[in-house]
Amino acid sequence: MSPENFEKNNDPNNLKRIELIDEEGRSLPCYVEKELDVHDDHYLLVSPVDTSIRILALDGSEEETDDSELILIEDPEEIDDIFENAKAVLSELNLLLKNTAYSLTVEGEIPPFDEDQVISLELEEEDTEEESLEPEELQFLTSFFHGKYKYSIYTPLDPLLYIVKQNPAGKMQLIDHEDPQLKPIIEAFLFADQDEDEN
Repeated sequence: MSPENFEKNNDPNNLKRIELIDEEGRSLPCYVEKELDVHDDHYLLVSPVDTSIRILALDGSEEETDDSELILIEDPEEIDDIFENAKAVLSELNLLLKNTAYSLTVEGEIPPFDEDQVISLELEEEDTEEESLEPEELQFLTSFFHGKYKYSIYTPLDPLLYIVKQNPAGKMQLIDHEDPQLKPIIEAFLFADQDEDEN
C-alpha cells in the first residue's frame, strides 16, 4: 500500500529498522518513518530498506497489440516460476533481486529517472464497488521472456509505505489495505503530520 501525502525521510541513517515477516516466513527489512499511538495501540509507518519492484505481463496474449494491457503479476506460484529469469536480467543492471515479504525488492542503485520509461498502472480494489485506487507510476527497468511470454520489470516512482501495528510483545502486524481500521489510522498519521508542520 502507498498511503498518500506521506513523505519518505531522506536520511535513512537517522531511522531505526524493523523486519516484517509474512505467513511464508519471508522477511522485509524496513525503515520506521513515523510512530503513533491510537487508542492505546502503537502503529508504525514503515518503508522497505531496498527498492520495491513490480513485474508486469501482457494480459494473456503472447504478442503485444494496440489493445494489449499490462497486468500485475501477483500469483506466488507464477512469481516463483519466473524468479530466476527476473533475477538474471536484473543482475545485468547490477541489481540483486530478493524474494522478500509483501513485495519483491532489489538491492543496488536504480537507473536514473527517465520520463520516457514511465507508465501508469491502474489499480483496482477486489470485490468492491468503490472507485479504483489512484494509478501507480512505474519506471521501466528491464524485460525478459519466460516460455512464450514477455515480462517487464518496473519500480514505483513513489516508495511503498506500510502501516503496521506493534503488540505489547513487540511483534509487528501488517494492517491489510482492506482492513476497515486502516483509514482512520492513516488520517491520524496525517493529522500528526499537520501538527508537526504547525509547530
